[in-house]
Amino acid sequence: MFEKILIANRGEIALRIHRACNEMGILTVAVHSEADATAMHVRLADESVCIGPAPASKSYLNIPAIVSACEITGAQAIHPGYGFLSENARFAEILAAHGYTFIGPRPEHIRVMGDKIAAKRAVQAVGIPVVPGSEGALNSEAEALAAADSIGYPVLIKAAAGGGGRGMKVAQTRDEVAEAYGTARGEAKAAFGDDAVYMERYLARPRHIELQVVADSFGAVCHLGERDCSLQRRHQKMMEEAPSPAIDAEARAKIGKIVVDAVKAIGYLGVGTIEFLYENGEFFFIEMNTRLQVEHPVTEAITGIDLVREQIRIAAGLPLSFTQDEVRFEGHAIECRINAENPRTFMPSPGLVSDFHAPGGLGVRLDSALYAGYSIPPFYDSLAGKLIVHGRDRAEAIARMKRSLAEMVVGGIETTIPLFQDLLRDPDIIEGRYDIHWLERWIKAQG
Repeated sequence: MFEKILIANRGEIALRIHRACNEMGILTVAVHSEADATAMHVRLADESVCIGPAPASKSYLNIPAIVSACEITGAQAIHPGYGFLSENARFAEILAAHGYTFIGPRPEHIRVMGDKIAAKRAVQAVGIPVVPGSEGALNSEAEALAAADSIGYPVLIKAAAGGGGRGMKVAQTRDEVAEAYGTARGEAKAAFGDDAVYMERYLARPRHIELQVVADSFGAVCHLGERDCSLQRRHQKMMEEAPSPAIDAEARAKIGKIVVDAVKAIGYLGVGTIEFLYENGEFFFIEMNTRLQVEHPVTEAITGIDLVREQIRIAAGLPLSFTQDEVRFEGHAIECRINAENPRTFMPSPGLVSDFHAPGGLGVRLDSALYAGYSIPPFYDSLAGKLIVHGRDRAEAIARMKRSLAEMVVGGIETTIPLFQDLLRDPDIIEGRYDIHWLERWIKAQG
């Protein structure tokens, strides 16, 4: 087992990794930008190293500085968290070349799954169902029109690289294809430096369902059930729950076996998530994320399995600490992403946290790096914390989330807490009747 791990991230996920390491008796190194000198993970880590100024390009994405921090501190492994360098195959290769362990999948799997066209081909070859679409990248408007005519309208044109809804455009009719194609390519080039796009059938009201998988170096692969991440704004997840209100045990077992068999077939190593659109009883592959997900706590809540601990064990060459037969799904969990944003306009709200009180009680967990007196810097994403609750069933989880949101205090800045309080009063949310477009329709209806 590793004696010291460097955490190449910030915020709540850096603190989450530190906690897992601390419980395992592993020393931690926090790297940080100048803007994060007083961050909670920096204060709690055994050692800390400043790796550059505030911009992520000069700090959290600065590979030479991170490698130097490993050399200075004697860290043996690097946990990248999510975002930043977590899905950078070149980073994983550089670390290996310098004798450090990357706590994540093999570079070849990061690279393949980072290209949505290549990923679609790879999973289709091992039996995972995909959304009907183009065979590969579309190289001209004529190809886009031909593909759309073949697939049937409406269609979705998507960037081959990247994510987060950038480089993604819908064409409802043939007349809209050319404009959607050009806009998607332009956005993809600007966001990811790659203008390759492809096309899929546009599903009207699907759910976003994702399967958590873990695989060790001994050939063992397990799935830990699904998460429902359908409540989204501009393709960004806002609230997640496990299990999904739309999936029964039979469907879970069926897609779980398909995913486990596929992950075994490609020889995947580590923690990963297979994301699907689910409509009319059918699953369609979207992408595979080769990292820890923001919403991983809801899976931990219903299984009792520490995913970060498993990541570290796998990277150290140890087997999974459980078998598929030992995985039990208990109760229901919900996560709300508390962002430092105006709850109506969604404008970022960085600044000084004047007051802070975390909710508590049975089945309540808050993953957050906030504290009273901390100043949220304006240079990074607006995620301020993740409020997770667990109950014996979905009704109890909803009641517990309502109570926890009412208890939580974050003074001095605006947060999305009021948004979730409104959402959890809506009959559609209470009954689980929502899809990936529901929140956009709801926001529009609020005026």
